[in-house]
Amino acid sequence: MSLITTASCEHRIDLLWEAACHGDEQAAIDAVFGALEDGIPAERVLLDLIAPVQRKVGEEWAANRLTVAQEHAASAVNDRVIAALSRRCAAPASAGRGTAVVACVDGEWHGLPARLLAEVLALRGWTVDYLGAQVPTSHLVSWIHQRGPQVVALSSSIATRLPAAHAAITAVQATGTPVLVGGAAFGRDGQYARLLGADAWAPDASSAADRLDEGPLALPAPAHQPLDDLPHLIDQEYTLVSRTRSTLVRAVMDALADRFPALRDYTAAQFEHTAEDIAHIVDFLATALYTDDPELLNDFLAWTAGILTARGVPAHSLVPALHILSEQLKDFPRAILMLDQAANRLTGAGTVIASDSRTAV
Repeated sequence: MSLITTASCEHRIDLLWEAACHGDEQAAIDAVFGALEDGIPAERVLLDLIAPVQRKVGEEWAANRLTVAQEHAASAVNDRVIAALSRRCAAPASAGRGTAVVACVDGEWHGLPARLLAEVLALRGWTVDYLGAQVPTSHLVSWIHQRGPQVVALSSSIATRLPAAHAAITAVQATGTPVLVGGAAFGRDGQYARLLGADAWAPDASSAADRLDEGPLALPAPAHQPLDDLPHLIDQEYTLVSRTRSTLVRAVMDALADRFPALRDYTAAQFEHTAEDIAHIVDFLATALYTDDPELLNDFLAWTAGILTARGVPAHSLVPALHILSEQLKDFPRAILMLDQAANRLTGAGTVIASDSRTAV
């Protein structure tokens, strides 16, 4: 058991949780500094105190026990706590470890996992360029050419960012720089990291730092294109579904009222949320087509069913939308197979919540 999760230290987690939920930055800092004063190393404070609290923030939002505003406020407090911890625990001078660039892939706004890795690497003596969330691939490559890092660490929490992650991986490797990836988007055991040709994968910040402690990553293979890794993309189903996203969402919403009459009584806000849910389904379908993995869509729909149930919306309302999408994509055999399988899974398995395929600490 890690130091900070022993019974004697669990109260620190409770203190930080309460402070984050109430937006009390000073109380949150006091809880973290108190852990340091108890002799907990800064790296363990980051990973065994701050990270679990942030994970709980996401879980409580999913269970409808925190509003979006409360979730954002708590996340902001945790981010500022990390900054305070970084200032207090000055990283040792780089002992020849080299430079690591840490960034989130384009379109990925969950910056905390990458921030945690950046802080852990700095504590272990790396020179770290932390570029934050939502880094366009072209800008990342430009930075690499300026800095010449030994490794680039890419983070992504939401699976729909996998195509962008793939583009970033191949672009960075074309500079001769190895890529280590992490985050929930890459799968429970890193299966999507391997699929997309990353040079290494780690399930968390500590494991990532340990991997780099073992020695430098091997230089990447010669430059290649995404299609070299994913030959199934030649059927163009991913490209066409992603490019017609807006049209598909409108078509589903237009037809949904006839299949799910309760939609006619929705408020404007409920109608808007439904359209957003449909858009997410299309995005995850496109990503499932990109990876050729139907479980990616199934996991997302199981998670969505749990979210809807927690908010008093019947999960079976998802099934008509899947059927309409299938009709709209009648000339797309892989898409139809995935949608039909997903509809059958929902109707046969109920609303069991799968592990979160959208967010992570």
